[in-house]
Amino acid sequence: MGNHPIESLMKTAMESIQQIVDVNTIVGDPVETPDGSVIIPISRVSCGFAAGGSEFAPPEDNKDNAGSGTGQGGGGSLPFGGGAGAGVSVQPVGFLVVGNGTIRLLPVDGNVVIDRLLDTVPDLLDKLTGMINRKKKPLADDIIIARD
Repeated sequence: MGNHPIESLMKTAMESIQQIVDVNTIVGDPVETPDGSVIIPISRVSCGFAAGGSEFAPPEDNKDNAGSGTGQGGGGSLPFGGGAGAGVSVQPVGFLVVGNGTIRLLPVDGNVVIDRLLDTVPDLLDKLTGMINRKKKPLADDIIIARD
């Protein structure tokens, strides 16, 4: 099978998409802040691709004059018409912030207040646990002192 025109269309379109969409499009270049934190932009990439084509038979009056030189059986090629198209969409999702011993995802859209509250829940639980443990410890010391 020879090199068909639709193969060329598809190859050109796919190479163009490959140049646009790579890992650096999804996970951006990291940026270091003065306090030592690293911020990495994260994006969502969507792409679509379509290609199509058709070979056309010569008109009826040319078939008689063309003889066996046209068509697939005679070794000739039929007229070809086709096209290809692609679309790429890049949408920012958020920023990954790494620093001070934590990793956080700061979303671009959505309800940031709820996300921040959920991020602070583990710290809040640690503080509450620490406060409860401190309150229990002096009571235990008081009991020991009362025995002496």
